[in-house]
Amino acid sequence: MYLATVMDVFSRQIVGWSMSERQQTALVEGALQMALARRCPKSGLLHHSDRGSQYASHDYQKLLASEHIQVSMSRSGNCYDNALMESFFATLKSECVDHRYATRADARSAIFAYIERWYNRRRRHSSLGYLSPAAFEQRFARDKIVVH
Repeated sequence: MYLATVMDVFSRQIVGWSMSERQQTALVEGALQMALARRCPKSGLLHHSDRGSQYASHDYQKLLASEHIQVSMSRSGNCYDNALMESFFATLKSECVDHRYATRADARSAIFAYIERWYNRRRRHSSLGYLSPAAFEQRFARDKIVVH
């Protein structure tokens, strides 16, 4: 089972995700499509990824271009560029995927619950002032000062 995710770096919220039995372009496209539907970003959004073949594929790059998304890819061998995603996956593995699931359906259900119910809504992050990603976004929206 493979999992692709899209994280909003501002709040650390996982805004798009997709699971598949195959590691193909459709996997990462599904995660991006979910993120786009949830966030409706303006032109010029910066999308950062590693140099995996799915992210570098013609179809994925075409999708990014059609949405006017600016592409940023890690240099080969530079693990720090993807540190936030590496941290997310390490946390997921230690808090959710710490055993083998009986079925793929069980794995899907557990990962869905982890991302949507725990990680985004309740899991506190020191980098967010010990708020969950959802609470951090709510606080920002509430306290946002509009200057005319």
